[in-house]
Amino acid sequence: MAAESTKTESTEFTNPNIDVLFSAEQIAARIAEMGEQITREYAGKELVLVGVLKGSCVFLADLMRAIDLNLSIDFMSVSSYKDGQQSTGDVEILKDLSNPIRDKHVLVVEDIVDTGLTLSRLLEILESRGAYSIRLASFLDKPEPRIKKELMIDYVGFVIPNKFVVGYGLDAAGRYRNLPFIGVVRDPSAA
Repeated sequence: MAAESTKTESTEFTNPNIDVLFSAEQIAARIAEMGEQITREYAGKELVLVGVLKGSCVFLADLMRAIDLNLSIDFMSVSSYKDGQQSTGDVEILKDLSNPIRDKHVLVVEDIVDTGLTLSRLLEILESRGAYSIRLASFLDKPEPRIKKELMIDYVGFVIPNKFVVGYGLDAAGRYRNLPFIGVVRDPSAA
């Protein structure tokens, strides 16, 4: 009879290469606070949430459920990584909005802001489309590598150090988006 293995195998959620930075409970509490603030500030207005794919989808889903307003959602997908490693700031629209935003209040929803290059250009593109107002909500703000220092984030979930993070929509080569928490990757080469 074969001996049972006593070794505990790690799963995506218990990966020893990832340290929890913000728990699912901390995330839920912060998003509830953000939703209340957005609800107050947009009271009586119709709001369009524009999610920047793919990373923002988890945050957008939770945030919209925390906003008690008449709202709609739309999505964009953009790329500025011509060589696959560094942002050029030249934005290529891979998926555009499905509906016009002229004369609407728009809240762009992003997973993380770091250099700000891509997002600054995306906001310029959206501003040229005649929205009544455009503001920005980012789940994470990583200010240390910020190149576009003038980029203003109106609603921030958490400010983080310049570390490689995954989970809650953020990925490493398409992996870890499903983690219910934000984790710091100890060894990015093993991610």
